[in-house]
Amino acid sequence: MTAISERSSSNPAGLVGFCRRAIKLPEDIPFSLVQLAARVAVAHVFWQSAQSKLASWPVTLQLFANEYNLPFIDPSIAAPMATAVELTGSVLIFFGLFSRVAALMLLGVVSVIQIFVYPENWAEHLLWASLLLLVLTRGAGVVSLDCFFERILRWGN
Repeated sequence: MTAISERSSSNPAGLVGFCRRAIKLPEDIPFSLVQLAARVAVAHVFWQSAQSKLASWPVTLQLFANEYNLPFIDPSIAAPMATAVELTGSVLIFFGLFSRVAALMLLGVVSVIQIFVYPENWAEHLLWASLLLLVLTRGAGVVSLDCFFERILRWGN
């Protein structure tokens, strides 16, 4: 092959080349931006859930007692525990602090909701779990307190 034909086959011009470059364009999005978006999105879901529980605590207790039907745990314990985990987990995930632990805690909440409360909402739960699994397996990313403190600890050594 000549140099011209090699170059044209690896980087074709015209419409085909434009389409190939356009398809690959999202690969230039920094992964840390994807991690940040995942954290903010999932934090918002659980923050809103906790806020709605706190806005009407008597209704929350009734839901845990009558609708959610969680086995093995008293509703008067489950309601504050779920609210605390949602509040704590959403704040930690948002700031990217102890984010893997927070993701694991919130995955537990998602699992309980999926198995015992609203199994028919599996698609929504799968979306939440996917975002949380991203944080659990890949971390909070560059724009996080986890990364900030990790740099400080490395700098000190």
